[in-house]
Amino acid sequence: MVAVGALVAAAAPAAQADDRRGSRGATMTLVATTDLHGNLRDWDYFTGAPTAAGAEQGLARAASAIAEVRADRGPRSVLLVDNGDTIQGTPLTYVAARGSATSAPVTESGEEHPMATALNALGYDAAVLGNHEFNYGLDLLGRYEDDLDAPLLGGNVTDVATGEPAFAPWTIQRVRPAGGGALVDVGVVGLTTPGSQVWDRQNVEGRLAFGDMVEAAQRHVADVRAAGADVVVVLSHSGRSGPSSYDPSLPAENASDAIATQVPGVDVVVVGHSHQRGPETWLDSQATPGKKVLVTQPYRYGASVTATDLRLERTRAAQWRVVGADVEELRAGDFPEDPAFVDLVQPWHQRTLDYVSTVVATSATELTARDARWRDVPIMDFVHDVQRDVVAEGLAGTPDADLPVVSVAAPFRADAVFPAGEVTISDVAGLYIFDNTLQAVRMTGAQLHDYLEYSARYYAQVPPADPSDPASLNAGVTPDYNLDQLAGVTYDVDLARPVGDRIGELTIDGVVLGDDDEVVVAVNNYRRSGGGQFPHVATAPLVYDRQQDIRGLLIERAQETGSIDPADFAQENWRLVADGEPLFD
Repeated sequence: MVAVGALVAAAAPAAQADDRRGSRGATMTLVATTDLHGNLRDWDYFTGAPTAAGAEQGLARAASAIAEVRADRGPRSVLLVDNGDTIQGTPLTYVAARGSATSAPVTESGEEHPMATALNALGYDAAVLGNHEFNYGLDLLGRYEDDLDAPLLGGNVTDVATGEPAFAPWTIQRVRPAGGGALVDVGVVGLTTPGSQVWDRQNVEGRLAFGDMVEAAQRHVADVRAAGADVVVVLSHSGRSGPSSYDPSLPAENASDAIATQVPGVDVVVVGHSHQRGPETWLDSQATPGKKVLVTQPYRYGASVTATDLRLERTRAAQWRVVGADVEELRAGDFPEDPAFVDLVQPWHQRTLDYVSTVVATSATELTARDARWRDVPIMDFVHDVQRDVVAEGLAGTPDADLPVVSVAAPFRADAVFPAGEVTISDVAGLYIFDNTLQAVRMTGAQLHDYLEYSARYYAQVPPADPSDPASLNAGVTPDYNLDQLAGVTYDVDLARPVGDRIGELTIDGVVLGDDDEVVVAVNNYRRSGGGQFPHVATAPLVYDRQQDIRGLLIERAQETGSIDPADFAQENWRLVADGEPLFD
């Protein structure tokens, strides 16, 4: 809390620290971004081109929007905040965290983290931890926190060893409202979804604990009000509401609406995590009857910022209170990239371009993921083959060495492609876009059957779905990254049957896999940690974990062999059927 106090003092020049006089009404502006995920430029490193018209994004465009708001409202009246998931998501942030053939990670090189450089240049006043801040480990996160000028908040994260807050829970920033008048003390409370203790268990277990967001908000909002905050903004890296993607016995994943309605003293909740667009929603406070709380969510990747003009009124106690708000969503497509910002980040942009353009292999033919949701395609078998080989080699000499190895992977991007001829790191990264690590667990045949039944919820029933129109087979309830497909075991998914009864016999090399037979299942750390709530996998015995980045393993295989030929690894082992008849040739 000493650190928080220091930030409060630093936020206001001494000559203005006691300026509490002024008019009865005024306006300040809250500008927010969320889920930037390393998108500094409006550039898709997987396709090697700017994003498509209508899908513009990136902090370089957002920088122009922010500058316009400051010019219009006056820079001293604007508070700029980031709502988390900032340092992971593009090859640029991967190079910063892991390095490349020509550069070391920032934890070794001593360079400032590029996302900290960007946020510092734009003058962010506060930021909150997102769950993806933990993906690269606590050393990298610590480096980012040290490099960032703004306080990095995490009010529901505690140090396991000491029981003390691991990050500052709140800060107070002073803003001069538009048109003059007394300074406004804005309390900013930061909270993050507890899912990190599931999704990044290998990085945080035994070191950090993640508490209930609503309970933490009740404590910290009271504290920041007691410290003199006129206005309270909660940065909630959490979806608005809905079920958690992990064990429901843990604190809720999506708690922003609950914070807005159940915590007294909250004026605005900035929402993130869910990658939804929701610039303005007003909720009735249950904690303070008659009060409405604003919930605002900018769009992800810097595709928009929200600019909220908070209308303020002075109370008899000589404090400000919020009496209304006007919200404007500024979309990236309406603004050019800021030239000075582009120049600032150009060295990292070029470094990333050099990295992703590196040729790693030659493909014998074009391999595409276009149909990967409907049929077993060779490009997915490339992932399976690498995962199975790495795990099998790692199990040599262990009690599990003789067990069959089954691989799990999902089609992350339908537009992923290995072109015929030269294949680059960008092509491989476009197939495997997440920074997952490889793990393996021991499961039984019965458990594997349950696992596949759960994955098969992705599909609609046939009929009424039209097998001639593959898109109609998607039931619309499961994202593509939760459509797990298996290699090393053969099976049919019968879409004429209802959910929960679609998977027939599982066979390995023509032999039926019995319910009690054991197999080793290669999975990514997200799935093994409980992401997606697939049955059994999170509690199954862990038999392999060397913290190897799966995308890196794919790149290494391509570089080692120098060629990608489906004849070396492709094998059709699953298919969609209706009453036993294949839906596709």
